[in-house]
Amino acid sequence: MNFQIFIKMKNIKYLLIIVLALAGMTIANAQEKKNLELSDVFERPVFQMKGVRGMNPMRDGDTYGTIEKGEFNIYNYKTGKMVKTMFRFNELIPEGETAPIRAFNYTLSDDESKVLFLTNINYIYRHSFTAYYYVYDLNTKSLKPLSENGNQRLATFSPDATKVAFMRDNNLFIKDLNTGDEKQFTFDGLYNHIINGAPDWVYEEEFSFSQGFLWSPDSKKIAFYKFDESNVKEFRMEEFEGLYPEWYSFKYPKAGEDNSIVEVYVYNLEDGSVKKMDTGEETDIYLPRIKWTNDANVLAIQRLNRHQNHLEILAANANTGETTVFYDEENPYYIDITDDWTFLEDGKSFLMTSEKSGYNHIYMCNLDGTEGKALTSGEWDVTSIYGFDGKEIYFQAAKNSPTERQIYAVNLKGKVREIIGIEGTNNANFSTNYKYFININSSVTRPNQYTLFNNKGKVIRILEDNHELLEKLNEYNLSEKQLIKIHDDAFVMPNGETVDIDGWQILPTDFDPAKQYPVLIYVYGGPGHQTVLNKWGDGYWSWMQYLAQHGIITVSINNRGSGAQGEMFKKMTYLELGKYETEDMITLAKYMAEKPYVNPDKIAIFGWSYGGFMAANGITKGADYISTAVSVAPVTNWRYYDNIYTERYMRTPQENPSGYDDNSPVSNTAMIKGNYLLCHGSGDDNVHYQNAMELIKSMIANGVQFDLMIYPNKNHGIYGGYSEYGEGECTMHLFTKISNFLFEHLLDE
Repeated sequence: MNFQIFIKMKNIKYLLIIVLALAGMTIANAQEKKNLELSDVFERPVFQMKGVRGMNPMRDGDTYGTIEKGEFNIYNYKTGKMVKTMFRFNELIPEGETAPIRAFNYTLSDDESKVLFLTNINYIYRHSFTAYYYVYDLNTKSLKPLSENGNQRLATFSPDATKVAFMRDNNLFIKDLNTGDEKQFTFDGLYNHIINGAPDWVYEEEFSFSQGFLWSPDSKKIAFYKFDESNVKEFRMEEFEGLYPEWYSFKYPKAGEDNSIVEVYVYNLEDGSVKKMDTGEETDIYLPRIKWTNDANVLAIQRLNRHQNHLEILAANANTGETTVFYDEENPYYIDITDDWTFLEDGKSFLMTSEKSGYNHIYMCNLDGTEGKALTSGEWDVTSIYGFDGKEIYFQAAKNSPTERQIYAVNLKGKVREIIGIEGTNNANFSTNYKYFININSSVTRPNQYTLFNNKGKVIRILEDNHELLEKLNEYNLSEKQLIKIHDDAFVMPNGETVDIDGWQILPTDFDPAKQYPVLIYVYGGPGHQTVLNKWGDGYWSWMQYLAQHGIITVSINNRGSGAQGEMFKKMTYLELGKYETEDMITLAKYMAEKPYVNPDKIAIFGWSYGGFMAANGITKGADYISTAVSVAPVTNWRYYDNIYTERYMRTPQENPSGYDDNSPVSNTAMIKGNYLLCHGSGDDNVHYQNAMELIKSMIANGVQFDLMIYPNKNHGIYGGYSEYGEGECTMHLFTKISNFLFEHLLDE
């Protein structure tokens, strides 16, 4: 365990905790420790980390709000003292009623005079949902429904807090909070045809946003998307409920198929006009982001071609709809869309991240379209931008290592300074004026620590160190998660150079190097993703500890194609998803098989989604080295997946048929020699159940025996239950099935 952070903090209280914890470890080591049960992992998780709830930076920059014991309390960053209680949840009683509402979430208005509360949430897809909203006036203490004409979506205060815009039934509305009037301003919304104010399924999933309208800074206009999905083909899922199951249909554009036609409009509240913004004559494009500049009459619109390798940003006159291009970038592979763009107060510049140097860096660009300048540079990636205080940009980067994240600042002259250099993974939540931030730090041996710093990197105080979890961990028979480096001549880059690959392993708790153990490879493998970071646990850490107690080694690597190691490392899988990633899993299997403590005949692979695709490739193309595989919700041929994600990396099936088919598990089931378990939810709107069915057809055609587990009506996460008490029912059932399958085929009888 690394206690350097505590020494640097010079915090006697927490040094004392560590000393006592170490003393406790010595005593506990002499006692018999407990083993995990699977129910400890999935039904009643015993290793819950404490967090700091609510962490809402307030507009004054000196305070933050947090939810605790049913109250929303305001604290001073510097002193840590509570300033006031803004509201209590048990007092949120609507006018004319006697019981408080059950609020699931809240949003403060910009002036912090009002709060929007969400109740009765019903999810549509991954991010989108309908809800019943209430408006709470902090001055009058009154709580009123936003609208009594049906559930709403995406309710959002105007910047001046006098109005709320929202969506209902694919149309947009405005509620005047002073008069109580509700006004509809789009009228052509129609399910599976026209959507006003929200993205379609594929934009929501792949461009990662659910709200498709924005207030102008002066509260006088609303920019909004219109999606015409009339020509997009429908996908139908059978819902197995009742005597006669019903069908649910939604528009889902698969690789090579037609997309929605997307347009951007601006509604003017003063005269009621709606003006279309000119995004060009070509409609087979993407408009992945819109954002108001600091000029309330100028809207910025990102325009991306179908291949996603040519990005332009347009300045649209909100009154006339006329546009000009002020940013233009092309890439030989693809361009990732992010929210890392900020318009500066000078009205002449904006900040943007780009991989055009070969690594992701921050650029200051000019609104007149002339060449900007790089503010950061080097063979490392900026991984997140937190904001700009007028002098410096605060950001997170993998500057020290691809498996680490530290916090930095850079000024407009390009001078970079390190703010947080603590080893592990750091993530910051800044105050509105960027004077303070709450840093969340962890490593593979240390759970989350929430510490308040000023922007110079000085510790103000520790908010939560999770020492109780550390004490709890010491009661159990656990193994250390070890970071490793793997060198092999098979890890070749396009320029012919070989690279070392980052990985981790968890050895059995009673590890004996004289014995031989089975191995489970955990894989995701998708573009830009990392399974190996120097951070605490992940969704499977406790389960892998359970496997370790049963004598199974687990390992994972950041295969070629993963992130934070530059553009070439990430994009070398372009046009051939699954080729290099599978080669790397085979290399890992061979690497582990050479270890004297590994049974080379008992190497397995497990993954979910893209990882399920990789596990299926492991048991097909890697059948000589991998004897057992578990795929959960796998893509089995990229022809079946959505076009935005798939074409970004593969282009269309018409352009690249071999890229789609050569690395498709469906094409290679004849190679399977070992044990294969396939799991899928029949209600998966993301990776459709069709993927499993096509793989099954291929395995049957090739005489391949396999195990199958289908979860009726469950989505991509296979969560929830079928009984009154079964919120985690399916998760427990799934991992019981997977664990028993692994025990059957990996452990000696």
